[in-house]
Amino acid sequence: MYIDRMLRLIAGSFIILSLLLAHFHSLNWLWFTGFVGLNLFQSFFTNWCPMITILEKLGVPRLPK
Repeated sequence: MYIDRMLRLIAGSFIILSLLLAHFHSLNWLWFTGFVGLNLFQSFFTNWCPMITILEKLGVPRLPK
Protein backbone atom coordinates (compact mmCIF):
# COMPACT_ATOMS: atom_id res chain seq x y z
CA MET A 1 0.00 0.00 0.00
CA TYR A 2 1.32 3.42 -0.95
CA ILE A 3 1.69 6.37 1.40
CA ASP A 4 -1.22 8.42 -0.03
CA ARG A 5 -3.73 5.61 0.45
CA MET A 6 -2.34 4.82 3.90
CA LEU A 7 -2.71 8.47 4.90
CA ARG A 8 -6.38 8.49 3.87
CA LEU A 9 -6.98 5.26 5.76
CA ILE A 10 -5.39 6.63 8.94
CA ALA A 11 -7.13 10.04 8.76
CA GLY A 12 -10.52 8.44 8.13
CA SER A 13 -9.99 5.93 10.94
CA PHE A 14 -8.97 8.67 13.38
CA ILE A 15 -12.07 10.70 12.52
CA ILE A 16 -14.46 7.75 12.86
CA LEU A 17 -12.80 6.63 16.10
CA SER A 18 -12.96 10.11 17.63
CA LEU A 19 -16.62 10.50 16.64
CA LEU A 20 -17.45 7.16 18.27
CA LEU A 21 -15.53 8.15 21.40
CA ALA A 22 -17.37 11.49 21.48
CA HIS A 23 -20.70 9.72 21.21
CA PHE A 24 -20.03 7.00 23.79
CA HIS A 25 -17.51 8.60 26.15
CA SER A 26 -17.03 12.38 26.11
CA LEU A 27 -17.73 15.23 23.71
CA ASN A 28 -14.17 16.43 24.32
CA TRP A 29 -13.05 13.85 21.73
CA LEU A 30 -14.44 16.20 19.09
CA TRP A 31 -11.33 18.32 19.66
CA PHE A 32 -9.32 15.44 18.20
CA THR A 33 -11.65 15.33 15.19
CA GLY A 34 -11.04 19.05 14.72
CA PHE A 35 -7.28 18.57 15.01
CA VAL A 36 -7.29 15.94 12.26
CA GLY A 37 -9.41 18.19 10.04
CA LEU A 38 -7.18 21.21 10.63
CA ASN A 39 -4.11 19.13 9.88
CA LEU A 40 -5.61 18.01 6.55
CA PHE A 41 -6.56 21.61 5.79
CA GLN A 42 -3.09 23.01 6.49
CA SER A 43 -1.45 20.23 4.48
CA PHE A 44 -3.37 21.46 1.44
CA PHE A 45 -1.59 24.82 1.68
CA THR A 46 1.84 23.71 2.90
CA ASN A 47 2.13 20.30 1.18
CA TRP A 48 3.46 18.93 4.50
CA CYS A 49 1.77 16.45 6.80
CA PRO A 50 3.32 15.03 9.99
CA MET A 51 1.77 11.61 9.36
CA ILE A 52 3.50 11.38 5.97
CA THR A 53 6.84 12.02 7.71
CA ILE A 54 6.06 9.22 10.18
CA LEU A 55 4.98 6.82 7.43
CA GLU A 56 8.13 7.55 5.42
CA LYS A 57 10.28 6.74 8.44
CA LEU A 58 8.36 3.47 8.81
CA GLY A 59 9.28 2.62 5.22
CA VAL A 60 5.89 2.99 3.52
CA PRO A 61 6.63 3.59 -0.19
CA ARG A 62 5.53 6.69 -2.11
CA LEU A 63 3.43 6.41 -5.23
CA PRO A 64 5.72 5.82 -8.25
CA LYS A 65 5.85 8.66 -10.81
